[in-house]
Amino acid sequence: MTPWLSVVGIGEDGLDGIGTDARGCIDAAEILLGGERHLALVPERGGQERLTWGDDINAVLDRLEGDLRGRAVCVLASGDPMMYGIGSNLTKRFDTSELEIIPAVSAFSLAAARMGWPLSDPMLACLSVHGRPIERLHAHVAPRARLVILSRDGTSPAAVAALLTKSGFGPSAMVVFEHMGGDRENCLAATAARWSAHEVAKLNTIAVECRALPAARLWPRTPGLPENAFEHDGMITKREVRAATIAALAPLLGQTLWDVGAGSGAVAIEWLRAEASTRAVAIERLAERAQVVSRNAAKLGVPELCVVIGSAPAVFSGIEGSPDAIFVGGGVSTAGLLDACWQELSAPGRLVANAVTVEAQQALMAFRQQCGGELTRITVSRSQPVGGLSALRPMMDVLQLLALKS
Repeated sequence: MTPWLSVVGIGEDGLDGIGTDARGCIDAAEILLGGERHLALVPERGGQERLTWGDDINAVLDRLEGDLRGRAVCVLASGDPMMYGIGSNLTKRFDTSELEIIPAVSAFSLAAARMGWPLSDPMLACLSVHGRPIERLHAHVAPRARLVILSRDGTSPAAVAALLTKSGFGPSAMVVFEHMGGDRENCLAATAARWSAHEVAKLNTIAVECRALPAARLWPRTPGLPENAFEHDGMITKREVRAATIAALAPLLGQTLWDVGAGSGAVAIEWLRAEASTRAVAIERLAERAQVVSRNAAKLGVPELCVVIGSAPAVFSGIEGSPDAIFVGGGVSTAGLLDACWQELSAPGRLVANAVTVEAQQALMAFRQQCGGELTRITVSRSQPVGGLSALRPMMDVLQLLALKS
């Protein structure tokens, strides 16, 4: 199939910065589609229709699939359309045989070049707060980490500075590039704590070199965060058991977890932090706890966690898709719950359930007799003061079931 839909990356330097192939796509288009800023970079010519995305991108994408399909359409995009750009939306709707994508230099490449930061550096993360929660940055903020961030608008640098300062990273060096790659390019620099520009140019990219205060709380991405990393009312899987639970759940690329009886949401949150491409649904019966789950997810950098309020298994039918892994941390002894989870689980898939009470442990053993699996008893002791000395005090034993569905 001959491509009828082209996507051309264009920078602040407009047509001067694109190649002959990209220019040919623009000139041959019956319809030129893009944001108002992009369209303004291309001189108008007779007979060429112009469309903007407006407030509803999906409505325009629907038109591309409908009455515009097969016509010569050229989409103008910022820099590299496949890097947090419109290209990813288009490839979900159209076969690659219908598309021709011609990227320009991305804002990430330009900013990294100006900072002298190799894009291959494992300490560097390329992120976006354009159409995405700014709380995602929490998962990447760490001493000596380097961040290149696509802004949503002119207020984004101040918001990033406030987030860093509140997190104990006020000494972090921030550089903001306005209109990067064009005649109006400008650079602003300060530490996060001393950032004073409430608003900059709408088109800007932020570079951050993270530096922490001595008192900053540092949370690694490895499972087993201390309980005080989370807001909770006592309904939380303890860190040693949680680390073993995440290991049993085995987060894999692109997989989905259902955390049934989420409590504080700690297991779902650590699943998401362990592998960025995963998805998680936290199912919690109590609305107050569900709000806590959402707050914990935002604070720890995974605001995309989907929180469902309701009782399992009644709410299962309203959740889109099937899970690759299910964790049952609460309600194990509820009649029929484990069977319902097993039925919802994809194959191959993993069911992990933890039990403390005798009744819950009996439910795990009965389920194992029916569906198989491996039982592990987890015993943990922690040191506590005894007078002027200290002693190890055992916590309640946890019986863990890992059942594999094939």
